[in-house]
Amino acid sequence: MVVRDYYERHRKPLVAASVVVVVLALAGWGMRGRGDIQQYATAPVEQGSITSAVQATGTINPVTTVPVGSYVSGTVKYIFADYNTQVESGQVLALIDPQVYDAQLVQARGGLENAVANQRNLDASITAQEAAIKNNQANIERSKAAADYARVNARRTLDLAARGVLPRDQADLSQSAFDQADAQVRAGDAQLNQSVAQLTQLLAQLDQARAQVRVAQGALDLAQTNLKFCTITSPIDGTVVARNVTVGQSVAASLQAPVVFSIAQDLTRMQLYAATDESDTGNIKVGTEATFQVDAFPAETFRGRVSAIRLNATTVQNVVTYNTVIDFENPDGRVLPGETAYATIPTGEATNVVKIPNAAIRFTPNLPADALKQVYRQYSVPAAATSSHAGGSQVVWKLEPGGRLRPVPLRVGITDYTFTQLVSGDVQVGDALVTGEAVGGEGVGTAPPRFGAPRR
Repeated sequence: MVVRDYYERHRKPLVAASVVVVVLALAGWGMRGRGDIQQYATAPVEQGSITSAVQATGTINPVTTVPVGSYVSGTVKYIFADYNTQVESGQVLALIDPQVYDAQLVQARGGLENAVANQRNLDASITAQEAAIKNNQANIERSKAAADYARVNARRTLDLAARGVLPRDQADLSQSAFDQADAQVRAGDAQLNQSVAQLTQLLAQLDQARAQVRVAQGALDLAQTNLKFCTITSPIDGTVVARNVTVGQSVAASLQAPVVFSIAQDLTRMQLYAATDESDTGNIKVGTEATFQVDAFPAETFRGRVSAIRLNATTVQNVVTYNTVIDFENPDGRVLPGETAYATIPTGEATNVVKIPNAAIRFTPNLPADALKQVYRQYSVPAAATSSHAGGSQVVWKLEPGGRLRPVPLRVGITDYTFTQLVSGDVQVGDALVTGEAVGGEGVGTAPPRFGAPRR
C-alpha cells in the first residue's frame, strides 16, 4: 500500500524520468553504431628459443606398495599397527582368533598318530606272516623227506610181497603211508601259497597305510600353516599407509585374500603416474627430466626423470591415455602418496628460431566458406594448411600496409603452447600477424575483414 500511494503522488515525475532514460539509451546506441570502426588485434613475430612440453595430470605413488592380506578367515583379535606406523620385515601387525585352527591342529595331529599306529601294526603283521611262511617252508621240507622215505619203503615192501616174503596187507599199508606222506607235501605247498598271498595282501595294506600317513602328515602341515597365518606379519620394511580392519571384525578369505594392510616400502623415493594422451607418447623419451607441482606446495616445483611409459592403455569416454612414470626423490617426505600432481614433460627444444604466436595460427577471418576458399586459391594456400595440417602445414594472416589481410602458408615445428617454431614460410621477425578481429578497439567483433584498400 505504501508503494502504491507513493506512485500515485509521484506518477508524473516518474513517467518523465523513464522517458528520458529511454531516449538517452537510444541516442547512445545510435552514436555507438555510427562510431564502429573495424580493427585487428595483432601480435609480432619474434625470435628466440622454444621448449615444447607435454602437460599431464597424475597421482603420486610409492615405488613399491605391498598389500598384506589374510589367508585364513576369522575374527580379528588384536591389531598392533595403525596408519603411518613404521614397521620392519616380520613384525606382527595383527592376530586373527586362532581357536578354530588350534582345534584343527589337534585333530590333524591325532589323525597322523592313528595312521602311524596302523602302519606299525601292519609292519608287525608282515613280520609274523614272514615267520609263518618260513615255518611252512620247513614243514614242507620235512613232509618231502617223510614222503621220500615212504615211497622207498613202499617200493621195498611191494617187492618183498611180490616174492611172498611179506603179506599183501603189509604192502598195502606201506603204499597207503606213502600216499599220505605225498598228500601232506601237497597240503604244505597249499598252506605256503596261502601264507604268501596273505603276505602280499599285508604288503598292499602297508602301502595304503603309508599313504594314509602321508595324507595325515599333509593335513597336519596344513593345520599348522593355517594356525601360523592367524598371525599377520609385515613382509617388508616400510610404512603402513592403509589399515582396512578393526578389532572384532570378521575376515572372510573364501575366494581371495582380503587386504588387511597396505605398506609402502620407501617414501623417500616416489613415482608420479602421469596420464599422457596417446598423441603425446611418441614424443616422450625415457630419461627426460620432468617437473611437476602439487596443490600442497603450489609455489614449489619438484623435479624427476621419466623412467617408463606403461603399455596398459586407459580409455575414458573414447580418450586413450598411458601412464608415464616419473621417478623423483622425496628425502623429507613432504610429497605424500595419493596427491594430485601437474607434470610438465619436455619433448623438444629449438634455439634461436623464428617464433609464430599461436593465436595467429588459430585465427581465421569471419568470411563465408566459399569466399574463404576463393581467397586461399588466390594466394596458393595448400589444402593441408587449412584442413589436415599434415607435415606441420599451417596458415596465418599478415596485416599489410593499408589494413589489408593476406594469408601466408607456413610449415611449423615444435610449440610451447604460446609460440610455435617456424620451419619455412614468408614471415619475418617483426611482422604483424592477425590474432583477432576488434570493433572500436573494445574487443573481438564480427565485422568482415577487408582485402582491398583501407576505408577512408
